[in-house]
Amino acid sequence: MSYLLYPIIFVGLIILLSSIFIVKQQTAAIIERFGKFHSIRQSGLQFKIPIFDRIAGKLSLKIQQLDVIVETKTLDDVFTKIKVSVQYVVIKNKVYDAFYKLEYPHDQITSYVFDVVRAEVPKMKLDDVFVKKDDIAIAVKSELQEAMINYGFDIIKTLVTDIDPDAQVKEAMNRINAADREKTAAQYEGDAQRILIVEKAKAEAESKRLQGQGIADQRREIARGLEESVEVLNKVGINSQEASALIVVTQHYDTLQSIGQETNSNLILLPNSPQAGSQMLNDMVASFTASNQIGEAMKNPKKKN
Repeated sequence: MSYLLYPIIFVGLIILLSSIFIVKQQTAAIIERFGKFHSIRQSGLQFKIPIFDRIAGKLSLKIQQLDVIVETKTLDDVFTKIKVSVQYVVIKNKVYDAFYKLEYPHDQITSYVFDVVRAEVPKMKLDDVFVKKDDIAIAVKSELQEAMINYGFDIIKTLVTDIDPDAQVKEAMNRINAADREKTAAQYEGDAQRILIVEKAKAEAESKRLQGQGIADQRREIARGLEESVEVLNKVGINSQEASALIVVTQHYDTLQSIGQETNSNLILLPNSPQAGSQMLNDMVASFTASNQIGEAMKNPKKKN
């Protein structure tokens, strides 16, 4: 008789073990009895009636992500591929709707994404698609949230994660960007060169002004020195004309001496006879006299008549 109990015990253990099952964390199990929905079991150790009950399926309650790539055309007739990432989750108290109302929820979400993207992007130019990608994401989420909430899905967030125009379009955009940068660089270089030219002109003008001021001061000092020399010579009985002749002769020979001491000077022909100074003085006096007469004639033209 004891041998007959072993099969019964064995069958009982199988039935007992088949009635126990474990549901993982963040997971919901759907139990059906005779093919009809019976209950939803949450995470932990669970029991079911063998043969009568079965696990119809399990749904994850974690946040999931679905990436959808949509090819569409922009307002300026540029074909581009847009990648939209949809983050969604099964609502805990709507597991029944999520399991029974949709056969393929991924296909349903993908269809809505295609519909919204192909309705929004053709209204924008390609540059605006990059700038307003958040607007596209918001429009997709709004449409999905309204539609999928009835099926037990909550749309957490939608993101436009990639915008990929045609390769030739991207190359053209890169050339335009490079040309704009080169234009900006050329403008900056032109401004820099203009500033350098202006500053150089200012420096040259200041240099000329200082040089002219130096020459004027030099000539003023020379004139003052000549005046003092004439006064000294007048005191010893030499009249102004003789003093001027003496000064001119002295400067003449000083110049010859200075040229002779300069090793790198070029050849200069100057009169070196003793009468050269007097001749130069007479020429200067005659020139000054003629200039004064012309000036007086121009000031009083009626007296000549």
